Amino acid sequence: MTPNPHDGLMAIDTHVDIPWPDGPSPFEDGPRCVDLPKLKAGRIAGVCFVAYVPQGPRDDTGHLAANARARAMLDDIAAMAPANGHGGVLAPTADKIEAAFAAGRTAIIPAIENGYAIGKDITTLDDFAARGVRYITLTHNGHNEIADAAIPLPRLGDAPVEHGGLSTFGREVIARMNALGMLIDVSHAAKTSMMQAAQLSRVPVLATHSCMRALCDHPRNLDDEQLDMLKATGGLVQVTMVSNFLRPKARAAELSVADIADHIDYAVQRIGVEHTGIGTDFDGGGGVSDFMNASQAPNLTAELFRRGYDKAAVAKIWGGNFLRLLRQAEAARV
Repeated sequence: MTPNPHDGLMAIDTHVDIPWPDGPSPFEDGPRCVDLPKLKAGRIAGVCFVAYVPQGPRDDTGHLAANARARAMLDDIAAMAPANGHGGVLAPTADKIEAAFAAGRTAIIPAIENGYAIGKDITTLDDFAARGVRYITLTHNGHNEIADAAIPLPRLGDAPVEHGGLSTFGREVIARMNALGMLIDVSHAAKTSMMQAAQLSRVPVLATHSCMRALCDHPRNLDDEQLDMLKATGGLVQVTMVSNFLRPKARAAELSVADIADHIDYAVQRIGVEHTGIGTDFDGGGGVSDFMNASQAPNLTAELFRRGYDKAAVAKIWGGNFLRLLRQAEAARV
């Protein structure tokens, strides 16, 4: 029997949402795109499960509610790795991710989507780091206290530009995240915010779920200048699977793993395989016809092999590059 090219890969999906507050159980094969049985079936070694906090009012009440939501969601993420061993393994370091893989266990890696959860209180970063959070997406749709977003929200009073990129507070946030060993996620950030963050951070930044603007002109995607900045600073773009980011006005049923691989190809050709990865955004809108849940991950791997990538390159794309950045963040911790 011909071996499956996906077998033996330490595949890490860097961006997966969790249904919340009343989502289906992660321990059973159910309607979620990503649950523990599907991860096993798809031989996904580790997942960054994100506590997604939608943008809301930027007042004390809104910030307190956002922080409370993030902490409650992080509790739910940690609960996927119960102490009785029935589930995944909480793996907030590169070494623990590798140990989980060696033991045949699924690595659960906590993250937060939208720095709105920080509000104006930088000390909340220490609490998040203590909970194992490995990255924070600086913004979601809508500006916050940290930075301008790629997509402002006029309904919340957003001007097209507020800070001109990072705010003064945002620069303090990046410095503190560096000190805590947390990676900075620039997906959703305005181009100005992303470029400034890449230049300012002592550790390379990453876009955990973004596509190529040259192939799909969407404000959430990265243009060539942004890609070049990632290469120059050692950063990483994790290609995602949201249909409108892959092809203009497309629906998931019209797309396939070939469309994802087109964006991976572009990034590799522009900035190199060392700066390219995968972040599906499953359960947050990601999915194409032949990769609609985690169990179908080998379909994307097979497409990459069909395009001439060897196992070493695919291993970098599917997780090796992300682990490298985690180790750099850990080494920079003070």
